[in-house]
Amino acid sequence: MPQYNSNTSISYLKGVGPSRADLLKKELGIRTFGDLINFFPHRYIDRTQFFKINQLEQNSAEIQIVGKITSIKTVQQKRGSRLVAIFSDETGMIELVWFRGAKWIKDTIKVNVPYVIFGKTNYFNRSFSMPHPEMELVSEYKKNLRTVMQPVYPSTELLTNKGVSNRVIQKMMMSLFAEFDGKFGEALSEDIMKAQSFISKSEALFNIHFPKSHELLSKAQARLKFEELFYIQLQLIRKKMIRKSKIKGHPFKKVGNYFNSFYKNNLPFELTNAQKRVLKEIRKDVGSNAQMNRLLQGDVGSGKTIVALLAMLIALDNGFQAAIMAPTEILATQHYNSILELVEGLNINVRLLTGSVKVKERRVIHEELENGSLHILIGTHALIEDKVKFKNLGIAVIDEQHRFGVEQRSKLWQKNELPPHILVMTATPIPRTLAMSVYGDLDISVIDELPPGRKEIATAHRYDKNRLSVFKFMRDEIEKGRQVYVVYPLIQESQKMDYKDLMDGYESITREFSMPKYQVSIVHGKMKPADKEYEMNRFLKRETQIMVATTVIEVGVNIPNASVMVIESAERFGLSQLHQLRGRVGRGADQSYCILMTSFKLSADAKIRLQTMVDTTDGFEIADVDLKLRGPGNLMGKQQSGVLNLKIADITKDVAILSKARVVAFETLQEDPSLEKEGNLPIRKTYLGIQKNSAIWSNIS
Repeated sequence: MPQYNSNTSISYLKGVGPSRADLLKKELGIRTFGDLINFFPHRYIDRTQFFKINQLEQNSAEIQIVGKITSIKTVQQKRGSRLVAIFSDETGMIELVWFRGAKWIKDTIKVNVPYVIFGKTNYFNRSFSMPHPEMELVSEYKKNLRTVMQPVYPSTELLTNKGVSNRVIQKMMMSLFAEFDGKFGEALSEDIMKAQSFISKSEALFNIHFPKSHELLSKAQARLKFEELFYIQLQLIRKKMIRKSKIKGHPFKKVGNYFNSFYKNNLPFELTNAQKRVLKEIRKDVGSNAQMNRLLQGDVGSGKTIVALLAMLIALDNGFQAAIMAPTEILATQHYNSILELVEGLNINVRLLTGSVKVKERRVIHEELENGSLHILIGTHALIEDKVKFKNLGIAVIDEQHRFGVEQRSKLWQKNELPPHILVMTATPIPRTLAMSVYGDLDISVIDELPPGRKEIATAHRYDKNRLSVFKFMRDEIEKGRQVYVVYPLIQESQKMDYKDLMDGYESITREFSMPKYQVSIVHGKMKPADKEYEMNRFLKRETQIMVATTVIEVGVNIPNASVMVIESAERFGLSQLHQLRGRVGRGADQSYCILMTSFKLSADAKIRLQTMVDTTDGFEIADVDLKLRGPGNLMGKQQSGVLNLKIADITKDVAILSKARVVAFETLQEDPSLEKEGNLPIRKTYLGIQKNSAIWSNIS
């Protein structure tokens, strides 16, 4: 057995040493033997075929040749020098060229000794050359661990410059396998291995690094992808089970007067079947003794706020208080205004708490909160300040939760002895695969139908040259009494270029739609909150027909009369942002339109994004395309990207494996929640190791 284990520092591995270990840690995050064994190739090259020099073609492919170096020389050039060697076999000759490390290479090369060389060829002046070839003496080549498929590992420029080539990483892998004698501890139970027809862990690791055949490589990939996703699911599902059994919540046993009066007298429209289904799921959660932790997904305008309000009214019926936390003052104010209107006549005390609320009013809010006379508090981050104390907070609704950090959310649950029920709402649809992987510890509800009477928003892509016809269309809509948004990108508030674009755009709009016939509002991030509020209100009261804005209107702002959304430089927005912006219109009964304006110069990704927007208004479909284009890390933002630091699986491509891993993890924990059965001991051991070394717990919502 090896004297080392998977936690041993990589510096102890033959051929590594302290300085190379430091480099591997900085560049690839490889610190231990375990990190190295789980550093998987990202592609493979078929190394079974050898070429003769007279068979080479001008296609710059990666090829390998057997031959000898017959001469070697240093050639001076404008900057530094290059090393050139003549390599020949019985059919011809080729130049080998090195632009870096010439002295070191010159000292190590043997002349007139058989080598295997491998690399890409260049064809210039009717002759072939190969820059920076991989080289191995034929005598070494025959001795070494040889596989059909040559692994190619991810690398960096610094590693290559410091001589840590793909070949060097392969040699490290060979030393590691020798150190462990090719035997690695099993991480799955025999039952799972049999049911899924998996090869052993040792066999899978060997064939991922040194595949004996194409078939064994795909078996190794299937086994290792499943294992990686299985352990993510195991952690999430176990966390959810522990929370449900240990974290007690306030049981809301009755549905009383507040809920029933609202349902009978104040509900503005008949609930959709999707809303009824979600409400049932919430009622079941809050009626049990466990704390609810539910994610409510629904497209913009699908009626999430009504569902959240009904859940809060159940809390009120049981003698508890409720709170809504929103990411921006604009959105918090909008929630406040709409809820105030909805609960009119029900004798419910609703207050708004944001950064701009005056001290005198704050004192009243704090007092009413503590004596229990304040029923519903709506606000921004101001809700989580230490001064804010509830008498008995029963439910907290968090809107657009991806905008809040983990610590900010957890502060809300510390406001009570028993944590409140949590309802997390998002209008940013989360692809099913991501929901299963990142939010797997939350229960998920989806509102997947729009309220009756809502028409689908018609979306068109237009180029700058079509601007005059777009202006005409805007005029026609304004003639019908409608209003128009014109949105400019603002990637960073301070970017001068963005600000200039916005101001130029505002000027051209006011020229085209001049006073007194037309009134134009402008809203951007550099304005004072009071000025923003003033402009928003003018638009809301229909005193202005056009609102020129940056993405500050991405969330919030419910203006049913606005029927046209023009998005300038649409290619500079991400898909989910475009979808959010489009959701600002289509809130009334009129047909609404979204026009995506771009220049002719578009990247391939931008074309896909724009075409997706034109083709569908389904948020989940859009989210799936977004996930494929941007990958999970970028889609989730900083707070959660650490969760899915996947080594081999890809949740955009391995959906079937992910679903299977989730089912198997769930069944395993249902049968053996503590993983104490003898057959599950390999799983328990691996699970505890992951738990010790992984930050997944603190990262997940």
